[in-house]
Amino acid sequence: QCPRCGTVLSSHEVAQGYQSIEEDSIFVKFELVDEPTSAKASADKPKTFVLAWTTTPWTLPGNVALALGPSIEYVKVKAGKEFYILAKNKIDILEGEYKVVEEFKAKDLEGKKYKPLFDFLNLEKEGDKKAYYLALADFVTIKEGTGVVHTAVMYGEDDYNLGEKVGLPKIHTVEENGTFNDLVKPWKGRFVKEKKLEQEIIQYLKDHNLFYKTEKYTHDYPFCWRCDSPLLYYAKNSWFIAMSKLRNELKKNNEKINWVPGYIKEGRFGEWINEAKDWAISRERYWGTPLPIWQCEKCEKYECVGSRKELKGYKGDLHRPHVDDIKLKCPCGGEMTRVPEVIDCWFDSGAMPFAQWHYPFENKERIDKGLSFPADFISEAMDQTRGWFYTLLAISTLLDKGPSYKNVICLGLVLDKKGKKMSKSKGNIVKPDEIFEKYGADAARWYFYTMNQPGETKLFDLKGIEEVIKKVFNTLMNVVTFYKMYEGDKIEEIKSEQVLDRWILSKLNNLTQKVTDDLDNYQLTNASRKISVFVSDLSTWYLRRSRSRFKGNDEDDKKRALSSLNQVLITLSKLLAPFTPFIAEEIYRNLKGGKKSVHLEDWPEFEKITEEALMEDMALVRQVVVIGHALRAENGIKVRQPLGQLIVKAKSLDDQYLEILKDELNVKEIQIGKDKKAASSEFKTKEEGEIIVSLDLTITDELKEQGMVRETVRQINALRKKTGLTIKDKVDILYFSKDKLIKGMFERYEKDIKNDTLADSINLVEESKVDEAKSLKEFELEEKKIKVSFKD
Repeated sequence: QCPRCGTVLSSHEVAQGYQSIEEDSIFVKFELVDEPTSAKASADKPKTFVLAWTTTPWTLPGNVALALGPSIEYVKVKAGKEFYILAKNKIDILEGEYKVVEEFKAKDLEGKKYKPLFDFLNLEKEGDKKAYYLALADFVTIKEGTGVVHTAVMYGEDDYNLGEKVGLPKIHTVEENGTFNDLVKPWKGRFVKEKKLEQEIIQYLKDHNLFYKTEKYTHDYPFCWRCDSPLLYYAKNSWFIAMSKLRNELKKNNEKINWVPGYIKEGRFGEWINEAKDWAISRERYWGTPLPIWQCEKCEKYECVGSRKELKGYKGDLHRPHVDDIKLKCPCGGEMTRVPEVIDCWFDSGAMPFAQWHYPFENKERIDKGLSFPADFISEAMDQTRGWFYTLLAISTLLDKGPSYKNVICLGLVLDKKGKKMSKSKGNIVKPDEIFEKYGADAARWYFYTMNQPGETKLFDLKGIEEVIKKVFNTLMNVVTFYKMYEGDKIEEIKSEQVLDRWILSKLNNLTQKVTDDLDNYQLTNASRKISVFVSDLSTWYLRRSRSRFKGNDEDDKKRALSSLNQVLITLSKLLAPFTPFIAEEIYRNLKGGKKSVHLEDWPEFEKITEEALMEDMALVRQVVVIGHALRAENGIKVRQPLGQLIVKAKSLDDQYLEILKDELNVKEIQIGKDKKAASSEFKTKEEGEIIVSLDLTITDELKEQGMVRETVRQINALRKKTGLTIKDKVDILYFSKDKLIKGMFERYEKDIKNDTLADSINLVEESKVDEAKSLKEFELEEKKIKVSFKD
């Protein structure tokens, strides 16, 4: 019962609102009156008390019995001038010195009477049932408290069931709004969960020698999922659906559902339906779906109305208050009036698959023949395992229609980067519109897809979104920009035999297959992470190794590269479309896709055949590259410095792979399959598993000069970029240097430098001529100064 909302809640609603709180638990002394010693006790003889424990002092005025565990052993101890009865295994809760004087079986204590706690309240006299005695109950344990449970029949499920079993009085001491009623005169009208009131109850017990001690107790307590008010266990009449009778059917239907994450199926959700409680369906509210039950004022017979037709042709509004005015005729001759309750709004949520089609009055085939039922998938947060996910399954099970959904993606909660719940008071909330404005909706989407699995808690950190943009989106858009620089009027689809093209297209085929499989199984994180890896491979390996093909003079090879990259980007835009709809659209339109929108395209197809040998060979090449770069780094030799020879102990590779290795590691010659280490002392070797790589670190004058050429090209291209030139802009290079070696380098490698810097000419000029140009770059080669500029 929510005292603020003024209505009952179902078990699955209650389950959504638990919070961990710390409260005062109290140990209370109940004085026995028919125990032989205490019955004859005079003022100077000790009294006997039964010690009980409670975390809800407000329920003590409603106490009508004390419950003992049938299999628990109890003892009577003497402490000071008083005797206490409690479980034998719980005597460690006692304070000070004590002595065990007698032991009992629970059966020995059954039926013993004790005095009511409050001198102003006797619920036995208020009702017609026996009260204030010790009863046996299976729910009593010795995990907490004293092995004796204070029982208030109207304020606990176990308490109520015990009251039904042994016939305890059912009398409320609390109103539905959570305040004490007329029976509790000292605190009438006070809210029972008021902290000050609980202290006053404790003080009353102290004043009457009925208080033993207080302990802090941390436990889970239910709060209203709507208004966050503390709930009260409150016995009252309500309408129920007997879901407990359908537990087996619920479990069978759950077996048909694919849960993501998978452990929810048998875990959080499975455990919940294994213990499915009857559904308290009625609510004391004005608004809501009226409970369609009419009761005869004369014979009190009930009738459940299933359609408007049964209302004898009533054409009016079926909402309150209009529906309340409808009167029906009872067979007994009396008048039937609708009961005042409305239906739990969660029933509406669970009825959605049927109600949206006005089933069964319309569209019956859509449901019965599976045309619009069940849903392919639904998605909500983890807490809906006991909310919407449950009510959907409950109602479809009630109707014998199986589950309402085939797949469900169950999402974890979003917390701040430190793992704390976001709230305005803490100042750690994140406004989605600000994220979208600054980073874009696609970045936020990709961040959530890739950070962890759907069911795991999300620690939201803006740095994570910035990483997504930097490592995935910027990388991908740089590839698109590069492609656009070389794109012609029309890109023909060419089947390329070039090994890099074959490799990236094979990788794309594998990616399409794996992403399709993942999405078919609702594995969004796995799918999106695979795309991220592919984007990295596309940029850092395929494009980087293919740049010279786009810039070179081999037009046929350039066409092959453009065609391959076009296929990759178009397909990639389709794969990205469900994840990042805006970026996918931008890529697709940039590449002039065949339709008006990527979202009008068919999902990309794939071949089930994979070029395994190609994948293995390229993986070997990349592994050798990693080892080779590590050797260079360990010996302080930059990649721009050409080296003479690389020896690799590994399986044979064809010439196309060797060319990639030569270019990537900047070596003149590669030998594959050598078993012995290189003889020269200038060789350095590194092993990774079965692969052995040896690199000749000898730098001849010729190699040194070629390294200077590479550095010169790098510096000139940096100047091009700084000046804002594109690949379509040719330049005339002006340079000045006093060093003969530098001049000779320009003369000997003029053609290579011109080709790699998109220059028409290279001219040695006076220093003043270089300085006068708008562009200027000054750097050193082998500690020799050189100035470079472009002719204006």
